[in-house]
Amino acid sequence: MATTPFELKGKTVFVAGHGGMVGGALVRRLAREGVELLTATRQHVDLADQAAVYRWFAAARPQVVFFAAAKVGGIVANNTLRGEFIYDNLIIATNVIHAAHVNGAEKLMFLGSSCIYPKLAPQPLREDSLLTGPLEPTNEPYAIAKIAGIKLVEAYRSQYGSDFISVMPTNLYGPGDNYHPEYSHVVAALIRRFHEAKVSGASEVVVWGTGTPRREFMFVDDMADACVHLMKGYSGDNIINIGTGEDITIAEFARVVAETVGYKGAITFDTSKPDGTPRKLLDVGRLADLGWRARTSLADGMKQAYQSFLNRPA
Repeated sequence: MATTPFELKGKTVFVAGHGGMVGGALVRRLAREGVELLTATRQHVDLADQAAVYRWFAAARPQVVFFAAAKVGGIVANNTLRGEFIYDNLIIATNVIHAAHVNGAEKLMFLGSSCIYPKLAPQPLREDSLLTGPLEPTNEPYAIAKIAGIKLVEAYRSQYGSDFISVMPTNLYGPGDNYHPEYSHVVAALIRRFHEAKVSGASEVVVWGTGTPRREFMFVDDMADACVHLMKGYSGDNIINIGTGEDITIAEFARVVAETVGYKGAITFDTSKPDGTPRKLLDVGRLADLGWRARTSLADGMKQAYQSFLNRPA
């Protein structure tokens, strides 16, 4: 796959969603690139407010946009807040992508999610599996909003020649994760659960589902490095998966979390709770062809994630 050099140094770069785990990792990584970094809290500009977004872009005129803003959550949040997840993510995508186009952004990267792929697509998940089958029902509203963002990017490339690209990260974890007791993703949820069990001296920790689904987990700072690599070197219609190319069962992962946290009790599984997609492993062949591979091992990444959990604000 041909590379297309793009210079970041000296550019004004907007990280939409800088307060989240993904955006925070992008901010840390971009500190090494010599860019003029632009960020905006929700108090400065509500990305769901079209007029406010257009005003902000017209004033700031960022040359580069990393679009990492989204309403996100784990399986419970996705299945419970279905209206919020589709509306908020659709309107944020349309506002930011169109404002970037209207105000002459040189390049934009839209960050999607591996949940865009059909529930039973062949594994590992190839980029050309998009729209070839039904989605996982529990996160369908979120996935459809993300697919709409991908299609917006494709359409703006096609009609306007905009240098907009889309990347699909796998399951992420690390500093800045959301540890909400109900709405967090699996990594943050298990870190919190095992930590609280250790502190309380609980004899067992109950993990949702059967423990058999396989998941790929990527340290968020690796993802940020891949995003910068692609922003500097890739321009094309094809979406690009970002992952490690390795997966693990939820049961095996629970044991990794227990070891990281120092929990010594039993681990049991509540099989009445949903498993979600049986397997989610990304095919990272395109990313490898573009010269990038993940560096952080699961053990090392989890140590950093747990330290971040311990250091988080009360």
